[in-house]
Amino acid sequence: MNKIIVILLLTISISGMSQTKMTALVGGTLIDGFGGKPLQNSVILVEDQRIKAIGQVGSLSIPANAEIISTEGMSVMPGLWDMHVHLMINGHSDYTHWDKTYIKIFKDVIMPSSAHQLLLAGVTSARDLGGPLEASLSVRDRINKGEIPGPTMYMSGPFIQHEPYPGTAEFRWGVKGIADARLKIQQLAKAGVNCIKLIDQDQMTLEEVTVVVDEAHKHKLKVVAHSHRPEEIRRGLKAGVDCFEHTGLSSAPEYPDDIMVMIKERTAQMNLGPLFWTPTVEGLYNYEYIRDNPERLDNTSWHLGLPDSIIMDIKKSIERPGQLPYFQLNPIRKPTLERKVKQLKDAGVVLLIGTDSGIPMKFHSQSTWNELDVWVNKFGIDAMYTIRAATYWPSVAMGVDKEYGTISEGKYADIIAVKGDVLRHIDLLQDVDIVIKHGKRFK
Repeated sequence: MNKIIVILLLTISISGMSQTKMTALVGGTLIDGFGGKPLQNSVILVEDQRIKAIGQVGSLSIPANAEIISTEGMSVMPGLWDMHVHLMINGHSDYTHWDKTYIKIFKDVIMPSSAHQLLLAGVTSARDLGGPLEASLSVRDRINKGEIPGPTMYMSGPFIQHEPYPGTAEFRWGVKGIADARLKIQQLAKAGVNCIKLIDQDQMTLEEVTVVVDEAHKHKLKVVAHSHRPEEIRRGLKAGVDCFEHTGLSSAPEYPDDIMVMIKERTAQMNLGPLFWTPTVEGLYNYEYIRDNPERLDNTSWHLGLPDSIIMDIKKSIERPGQLPYFQLNPIRKPTLERKVKQLKDAGVVLLIGTDSGIPMKFHSQSTWNELDVWVNKFGIDAMYTIRAATYWPSVAMGVDKEYGTISEGKYADIIAVKGDVLRHIDLLQDVDIVIKHGKRFK
């Protein structure tokens, strides 16, 4: 009997080994996300969902049963993160019409379409900041189960604010007093959100904002807040917000002096960890170019997963790019963007790549690489810094850097590859050649 058991166990073990999937990415220049010197002639062994070993051609042996993917002549790097997306919208210029017309199909059509587009653009992780609670969690969970394609999603669910805008109560929750603020955060935490999104916190009392942050932190949830107006930033800093979004709605040329003092005081407190900021500049910076070169809107990548009727509705809403109300202040806002980003960077803030993807004329299939391009080619930010802002630092900001964010042994195999040298030509990321998420090749 004992011999039979041993034979059975050996058979099961050998059978399991034969089912193990091994992939080898061979020959590319590896940019691992840590910021060090790229590794030439790299070899990355992927076993099932995770990275098993990293080395170079000639020094790391490749198992005979491995599927070999040539990355010769390519930059190989961690999958991108986009830290500010809205899966529930996709480039339409009229939010009121969009919400009223399509909210019932956000969960089954719109949000899955957006997620798929992000993934094929090389975005293997993303943070969604504002959406209906049930739909947001459903899409995230279906992606995690492998039922639909998309990045690993980190969902905030509804915006938390003083009062919902008309017709937005399904994805904007108002806060009325300290007790209500605490209750709302407890509801979201119990539902299983990944973070909390604050907006218009200058219309809330400081006590309400503080309770939101404190209650979120009790549940191990990061708090992300808008920074459109100076008082939003002041209250967010006082309350202990973890990450700010955007660079402001106004045409003010720079942040006020008192806010810069507060930011520097916060970044000096290393015991609190980095202060993160997602400036989301490309949508505004590139508007005038898109207005004057609207043929770029004809790229059909943003059609993926959308019915023809919705595609036509989006096209109609943006057929006159120069007349969109969303961008009318842009000529005097655009010059402020680079200055404000530089202020934040010089003050010790850790900047993150995020796009506000889904706003008018900004599609999930295109937004992320455009953000990197503006940072590097317009603002002069170092390419390696920019790549880390789209790989390593987002994983730290979300507290998942032990599993994601770099190409390292034991971490999930979220890997992209593109022909050419992205450190020299960052805009190559507009056409990613290989997308691997959790060891599975999607492109």
